[in-house]
Amino acid sequence: MNQKSIVVFASGDLGAKLLHYVVKSGYKVKAVLTNKHSTAIIDFTKKIKLPIFIGNPNSDTGIGFIKNFNSEIMLSVNYIFLVKTNIFGSFDFPINIHGSLLPKYRGRTPHIWAIINNEKETGITSHFINEGCDEGDIIFQKTVPIGVFDTGASILVKFERLYPTIIDKTLHLVDSGKLHKTKQNHSVATFFGKRVPEDGEINWNWQKEQIYNWVRALAYPYPGAFSTINNIKFIIDQIEFDQMGFNYTMKNGLILSLEPFLIKTPNGVIKIVKYREGNTNELKIGDILRSKLC
Repeated sequence: MNQKSIVVFASGDLGAKLLHYVVKSGYKVKAVLTNKHSTAIIDFTKKIKLPIFIGNPNSDTGIGFIKNFNSEIMLSVNYIFLVKTNIFGSFDFPINIHGSLLPKYRGRTPHIWAIINNEKETGITSHFINEGCDEGDIIFQKTVPIGVFDTGASILVKFERLYPTIIDKTLHLVDSGKLHKTKQNHSVATFFGKRVPEDGEINWNWQKEQIYNWVRALAYPYPGAFSTINNIKFIIDQIEFDQMGFNYTMKNGLILSLEPFLIKTPNGVIKIVKYREGNTNELKIGDILRSKLC
């Protein structure tokens, strides 16, 4: 069991689940920092009377809060803020758990970007925090395969099952004194930024395979891939490839059929299997779905 004390920095549902795990596993959690929208974390800390700071940790009040706890380990899990040197530098072991195989896919929502980019695997990395974004020395990594039917949500389920093991392994290495740090190869690093719902618009000029990955990466419960026509917005959660023929001179995004819902792309026809918004009754064969301008 880890004997060093921990301050947990966490956000969101994933952060809440892992905070539950760390506390109930008997680790010495002294305090928690989160954001105002992470209500599950806030409610849990109040229930067990664990000190909590809600807001930007880089503020004077945030820094003052952290100074109240003489803890060796900073454990960051799904935390939305980038912390400054005067915060992580006050811990002997400032550690972040990141959802990619660093140095690939630094930044936000890396598992979503991995699916969009047709990767066959992703993973989880525990690493030291430094001044850069996800640039610190690696402690431990675990590979997670991406199946052809995986969505952003299903990869997150795989992550949730593995995160406790990653945390246990990392904290054991810290406590045992057997921790070995591996420097990242910055020359092969990639970085992907924050996504917002408006980024999900489909470009029907993309190859069908790219559209397929785009849709499954953003499928429910994520905001979703979408397309518009005549001020009607379709949020699409599942597509398949269809064998229907077409003429290459047809415009991409052309509706070829409504039952089933078939759309022409440059290299094949897509069947829209599931959508959660929009109404095909207001469409007709020959209509053209808008293509995002890139």
